[in-house]
Amino acid sequence: MEHIAPTPHDQYVSFSLPKMNNALDASKAAGSVLIAVSECDLTPIEAKRFMSLVDSYRRTLELKDI
Repeated sequence: MEHIAPTPHDQYVSFSLPKMNNALDASKAAGSVLIAVSECDLTPIEAKRFMSLVDSYRRTLELKDI
């Protein structure tokens, strides 16, 4: 089955992402992801995955502030 439908493997990507110290910093991180897509450093699919990570971390930071 592996020959017919190989398992997809993620590849590492590298781009600049600002440090997120509080929930408001998520907007800067999101902007960096969009810039990386516009400069062809990330594919739209990779960007969607990064945005999911940024959003999860933002929610964690919001809980920390509560």
